[in-house]
Amino acid sequence: MINSEHANFPRASFIKRCGAMIYDALLAVAVYMVAGVIGFGLFFGLTSTGVIGMNGHEHVSDLLNQTPLYQGFYQLWLVICVAGFYAIFWSRGGQTLGMRAWRLKVQHPNGQNLSFITAIARVVWSFAGIGNLFILINPDKLALQDKMTRSEVVVLSLEANQMRNWRGA
Repeated sequence: MINSEHANFPRASFIKRCGAMIYDALLAVAVYMVAGVIGFGLFFGLTSTGVIGMNGHEHVSDLLNQTPLYQGFYQLWLVICVAGFYAIFWSRGGQTLGMRAWRLKVQHPNGQNLSFITAIARVVWSFAGIGNLFILINPDKLALQDKMTRSEVVVLSLEANQMRNWRGA
């Protein structure tokens, strides 16, 4: 659904994006920690029930840290959870909580929300926020992830930012 009313906001500056990134980094750390607890709990459960053998390790954490296959799956789980955090927020309403605080919204230039697949691509192309450095050399204020996903981050008016349900806006 295209909403031209929300398509004409100015693009966000590097400073505003950095402000939102700081807020969101705190949330991403919280997501990482919760995902870590869940992942470790699942791994502990699998070793406790004998599905995964301890292979001579005394502690579950030793097994996890010293087995590359398990450690790889664990790290992948954490990355998926943090990337999913961003992708879900960007595809559902165009804003993470940090973006909401800074009145920013990610959208397509026509005002349409991103699809979940586009939001995942945006996470990949952002390179943990480093993609925003492209704004400093791009007069259109587009980051690498903006260009690669045909999206933009805009600064919302106070009224538009106070709308509660962006889904379908």
